[in-house]
Formats: sequence, structure tokens, C-alpha cells
Amino acid sequence: MKRFNELTWIFCFVSILLSCAVSAQTVWLDQLDLSAATQGYGTPGKNKTVDGGKFMIAGKTYERGFGSHAVSSLEILLDKKVKSFSALVGIDDEVKGHESAAEFQIIIDGKRAWSSGIMHLGEPAKLCNVVLVGAKKLRLVVTDGGNGNFYDHVDWVDAKFETEGVTTLQTFNPISDVSYILTPKPPATPRITGAKVFGVRPRSPFQFLVTATGLRPMKFSVEGLPNGLKIDQNSGLITGVLSSPGTYTVKLKAMNGKGEAGRTLRIVCGDRIALTPPMGWNSWNCFANEVSANKVKRAADAMVKTGLINHGWTYINIDDFWQNHRDAEDTTLRGIFRDEHGYIIPNSRFDNMKGLADYVHSLGLKIGLYSSPGPWTCGGCAGSFGYERQDAESYARWGIDYLKYDWCSYGNVIDGLPENDPYTVSSLSYKGGDKLSTAIRPYKIMGDYLRQQPRDIVYSLCQYGMSDVWKWGDSVNGNCWRTTNDITDTWASVSQIALSQDQAAAYAKPGNWNDPDMLVIGTVGWGHPHKSKLRPDEQYLHFSLWCLFSAPLLIGCNLEQLDAFTYNLLTNDEVIDVDQDPLGKQAICVQTIGDLHIFEKELEDGSSAVGFCNFGLDSVDINYRDFNKLGVAGVQMVRDLWRQKNIATISTAKEALSLKIPAHGVLLYKFSRVRKN
Repeated sequence: MKRFNELTWIFCFVSILLSCAVSAQTVWLDQLDLSAATQGYGTPGKNKTVDGGKFMIAGKTYERGFGSHAVSSLEILLDKKVKSFSALVGIDDEVKGHESAAEFQIIIDGKRAWSSGIMHLGEPAKLCNVVLVGAKKLRLVVTDGGNGNFYDHVDWVDAKFETEGVTTLQTFNPISDVSYILTPKPPATPRITGAKVFGVRPRSPFQFLVTATGLRPMKFSVEGLPNGLKIDQNSGLITGVLSSPGTYTVKLKAMNGKGEAGRTLRIVCGDRIALTPPMGWNSWNCFANEVSANKVKRAADAMVKTGLINHGWTYINIDDFWQNHRDAEDTTLRGIFRDEHGYIIPNSRFDNMKGLADYVHSLGLKIGLYSSPGPWTCGGCAGSFGYERQDAESYARWGIDYLKYDWCSYGNVIDGLPENDPYTVSSLSYKGGDKLSTAIRPYKIMGDYLRQQPRDIVYSLCQYGMSDVWKWGDSVNGNCWRTTNDITDTWASVSQIALSQDQAAAYAKPGNWNDPDMLVIGTVGWGHPHKSKLRPDEQYLHFSLWCLFSAPLLIGCNLEQLDAFTYNLLTNDEVIDVDQDPLGKQAICVQTIGDLHIFEKELEDGSSAVGFCNFGLDSVDINYRDFNKLGVAGVQMVRDLWRQKNIATISTAKEALSLKIPAHGVLLYKFSRVRKN
């Protein structure tokens, strides 16, 4: 019997060992679906880097892993069936020559379990090894190292899970990919939209389109229109010239078969233009170097045909590549840069620039162009260096209404052309932009020449925020100025830009606007079209914040490919009114609760627009009571601007406001004081 018991015990022990051996599994990270990852640039790399190469960290190569780009995140469901995770992490050598820095983090069930600390290019890979017994969810995160996320190519190599019997794990993206439309359809009765104040300089051509939603045909009229101006009753286009300074408050009217609407417009004839942020379209994000006059005409036609024009969208702006190129293989970009008098000659795609401008104007829209204070644009086309007067005169002669002036190659000619040979100058250099006098010089030259022209030209300084441009942009006759580097259609880019805007907020006012770059919604792609990588909630947050920031609203998508969701984003008049508010203040972040950032903007009528913005990967569900932080008090009517409906009347001293905000989502509310009779 004793012998039998011993054999039984041995058999059971061996069975347990065999069972453990069978159930224990190694699951490699690169075996999972990595497409669920979000990252700052490119696409997730399975057993390859962001640029498609082999992994190499500090000179050592690795065969397998996950190549990404900060800021990145990958969620993995564990379901309490994983014992541990291990990996080596570091910055890939493929970005040599750049100051790359990043921090790797492991989040287990919402709590940080491990961090690499800030790592720099050239540092050996660091080992991470975390216990996951009983864990439900793992999040692999890489943040930038505090110097921006440019060239932060990051690797998780030799990354593997030790599991309890499962052979694969599910990855997922916590940000919803479900498109939902909030903007109600406008009624058939007229509703006047667009700016409530308009600035023009004396003796400059006046063009303002009265815009309205509602059933067509529609008739327009104006009461109190000053001498020198007239309105086309069929189109609503007001044109003419005002000879003397003055402020005129007029009553706009729109009427159709269903009813009529009225609204006041303040016309300010004086020294300042762009009294509300410019709204329109720019060619770069969808067409890039393939732009042509035909594509610009089609964009203008689409602005009208889709009805975007009825919501205040005004400008059709041509970015780079309307000029001839220094060394293009494309024959349509080859040609003489300038005539014998130094006046620029557009490339063959734009053989009649004045005719194009006239066509755009005939639709009730305005037109913009792009150049650089250097000899070359960013794309290698002819810039304005040394020919600023001729270019300003050309723009006015053609009928241009807007100029985007991009720093580009100017950094290479701050001391003049080398041996007077512009061909030795590269197309891009930030050199000198951090020195105030150097940063100001080229923009003042062009700004002065633009002011000498017989028409108003909105002047947009594109120099990426160098030398705190918001502090001096007005002094060079600028109307708006970039506060950041180029935007991309990634959460990392949009969120990083959004959270850096407070520093410039105090300098926003009518005629002076901080520009966090173009809208990256709809079909974009810089010549390689694709739907924006931003998920629906991220696009709502993006558009809401740009309106709260009083930012220029420049659509970057293909207007001929507007889907219902994008159209919903671009046609909510109550949201657009936040951007176009005549007071011209910019929202600032007044409170942070974890990943919830709350932005408040004072409006002209005394109300406040508030954006409850969730920058985290988990939804936020709170009862909000800190109304003093928002600057609102007493009994307040709370209106949901996206849904265009009142949702609550609350006493701020006694009641709370229930907030449910999706991950990377927003609630955009307007708080209006309820006055006692």
C-alpha cells in the first residue's frame, strides 16, 4: 500500500508539471495586432522600425519587436491570464543626427507600474520586466522627452508575454471609431450666419458676403448701408469702396418663401482688417505640390455647391507650388522665375492668376497665395527675397486677398545671398529665427509693402512661433501668425499643439490671431489622400478647441470629398460663432482635473464658452461644481453648442453639472446668466 501511495504521488506530481508545461506559453508582442496602436507619425512597425528598417539601439541590432513613434500608446487585454511582460526599450539609431528623447511607460489597470525615465538617442536599451498576475489590462506608452516628438523613433524589442495557457492576446484602441453627427440640420427659414463685424481700410475694395442658411432662392437687403457700398439682392454680396474712416452699424436681412431673418453687422472702416479670424480652405493638406488652377477652381465651386459658403467659409488659399521650381522634373513647374523687371511669373498650371482671382471673387469668395521671405519656398519654388515690392504689387494687381508668408529658406540668407547665387541656398532653415531682430526683419519688409497696396491683403506670418511672434506680429502689420510647427492628422500632434496655446492667448484680439495651423479633418494626405487619422471624438475636440482659441479656421481637406461627418463638423453655426465672436478673446485653460482640461472663453454678450476636454484614454464621469474657476456665477443657462440645445438651468452656488466626456472627447457648452425680471 505504501508503495502504491508513493507511485500515486509521483504520478500526480509529474502530471502537474506536465500540465504547467503545457499551459505556460510565450506570446511575442509582434504576434499581436499592432494596428490598434496610436502614434505621432507613421504606422506601427511589426518587426521593423517606423522607417521600415531593422531595429538598432546604440549600435546593437534586434530581430523582433514593435517599432513606433512617440507619442504612442498600445492597449492589450490580459483577462488575468498573463503572468509577466518583458522587453528592451530605446530610441532607434535610424534618427542619428537628431536630438531625440522619449520616455517609455507601462500602465497596468490604470496605474503606472514602470518607467524608463527620459531616454536619449545613443543610450543602450533598457530592460523592463513587470509582473501581470491578476491584471486585466496593459498599456504600453511612449511620451516625448520634453523637447517635442520630432524624430522620436522608439522600439520595444524582444518584447514578450508569459501567459497562462493562452496563445494570443487582444489589442484594442480605447478611442471610439464610431462617427456620430451632432449638428442639427438648419431649418428652411433663413438664419443669418458669419461674422458680426467686418474691417476694411479706406479706399480699399470692399467685399463682404451676407451668408445665411435656409431654403433657396433667398433675397438679401441691408438697412443703413453707408454711401459707396451696394448689395446684390440675389447673392447677398456687398461691394464698393468707403472713402473715409468710420463705424457703421447696419441691419442685414434675408428672406425666402418660409420667412425672414435679420441681424446687425458692424462695419469698421479704419486701420485694421481681419476683425474676426479668417475662415476658408488651403490647398496644401490635400494637394501639396500637385495643386493647379483647375483644382483651385473646383475647390471654390465645391465651397459653394456644398453650402459651406453659407456658414461663413470665405477664403480659397493656394499654398506652395504656384510658382516655378528650382529643379523640378515636372515640366509644368519649369520656367522663368521673373520677368526683366523682377515681377514673378507663375508656373504653367496658373497661366492666368488674375483671371483665377476674378473667378473666385465672382462666387462671393476670396483668394489667397503663399510665398517665402527667402529665395525659395519650403518646396523649392521661387520665393520673394529681394523682390518683396514687386511681389506685393503683383498680389494687389491680381486681386489677392490673403498672403501666407513662410520662413523657409530665409534662415540661409540672413546675411545676404552667398556670392549672390541663390542656387546654393537650401529650401529650409530655421537659423536666425530665435534672434528677435532677425525674426522681425523679413516680415516687416513685406508687411510694409502690403500696406502700400490699394487693396486689403490679410497677412499671415508662417514662422512657427519663433521669437514669440505673437508679441511682435502686429508691429509688422501681421494679422495672424503661426504659434507652432506644422500640424499632422495625429492625436499626438493635435493634443501637443492644443496644450501649448495658453502662452500666446493674451495677444489675441481683433485683427491679431494666434494660428495653431490648419484643420486636419476630412480627407487629407499632402498629395496622398486618406481619411484623417483622428478618430471622431478627437475631431470634435480639435474643431472645438480651434474655435475656443479664436484661431483662423482653414480647412485642409478635399472639398469635393466631404462626407456627412466632416460636413457636420464644418457647418455648426453656434460652434463657429465661438470662433467668430467679435470680442476676439482667446480661451485659456482655467482648470485641470487629471486628464480633463477645461478651457474658458469670454464672449461679447457676457456669456462664456467652455470646453471640457478629455485628453486621457479613459472616459470622464464627474459632477462638476467649480464654477468659480470658469468665472460664472448665479443662475446659469447651460447650452450644448454641438447639439444646439439648452441642457440645464443651474444655480452655481448649490448645484452640480453632470459631465460624461469620452476619451479624447469634448463637451462644448455656453454658460449664460439668467437675469431676474
